[in-house]
Amino acid sequence: MTRYKIVELHGDGISAELSASVHRIAASLPFELEFVPVDLSDEHRAARGLELYDEAVKLMREVGTSIKYPTATTRESPNKVLRERCQFSVIHRPVTSIPGIETNFTRKLDIDVVRVATGGTYDDAGQRVGRDTAVSLRVISRGPCKHAARFAFRLAMLRGAGVCSTSKWTIQRETDGFFEEIVGRVAQDYPAVAYRRELFDALLAGMIMHPERYRVIVCPNEYGDFLSDAACGLIGSVGLGDSSSFAFDDEGQITTAMFDPAGGTAPDIAGQDKCNPTAALLAMSNLLRHLGERKAGDALRAALLTCIEVGERTADIGGVLGTRAFTEAVAQRLAAALA
Repeated sequence: MTRYKIVELHGDGISAELSASVHRIAASLPFELEFVPVDLSDEHRAARGLELYDEAVKLMREVGTSIKYPTATTRESPNKVLRERCQFSVIHRPVTSIPGIETNFTRKLDIDVVRVATGGTYDDAGQRVGRDTAVSLRVISRGPCKHAARFAFRLAMLRGAGVCSTSKWTIQRETDGFFEEIVGRVAQDYPAVAYRRELFDALLAGMIMHPERYRVIVCPNEYGDFLSDAACGLIGSVGLGDSSSFAFDDEGQITTAMFDPAGGTAPDIAGQDKCNPTAALLAMSNLLRHLGERKAGDALRAALLTCIEVGERTADIGGVLGTRAFTEAVAQRLAAALA
């Protein structure tokens, strides 16, 4: 039997229940996932400090593929630490309308947000200048922008879609202008992929009024953060989105990948069989595709979305199932599809 090794980064709150869901799904696959656990819970981080991150990052780089569950941000943000230490330069956030979930937004949304994972204003906390002014540095670097652009165009080729780059290049002329310049140069290497750019504020309005015009969107750090959460709100919940983070070598090949649900630790419902594992299982679906097991990844996604569409759902999206029962329903549909 084919075996894949996966680093499993445990966290806080509902992390244990999400892990149980992922393991149940793994049991339905026609190949083996060998999970290598790493405890990144707040308690363990407090006890072991930076040494724990050293071990985690070493494993993540050696194995190459990881799945991470929500972690509490207390003394530090584990997501930020891992992003910096693993040198993740691209974050991919797919956001798709899910039939069966009622939302205020009635149109179909199906986009892939490709976000530069570094720079922007996020790498500098800024400083006060006197009593009445504060400043922060905005950074755009060629390498991460080039990786994000290449990732976006390759993804668009797989999706049979076009690429739209977005920023505020008319205002942030040097930084955002540099980003757009880099994307434009990469676009020349993909002449078969339709490419355009839109100002970020116009894109936000356009995504709501004409969602069918948008598929793969590439943007600098903070724009991608805002856009992906707004898009998840349109499909019903930030908790329905998943995320992938990637590091690359000098040739542009992925060296380290981490997949995770976009939601938080939800301590108020932890341990009560109430959490919705949809985002974690979507992350698992993308992880399987990354491993080359596209059939299994697509089957998992189809099983998950079918359960929701026919009413086999958790309470937060209008159903009556608990976490374990929902996971079991998905696992059974997945096993039948792969039989």
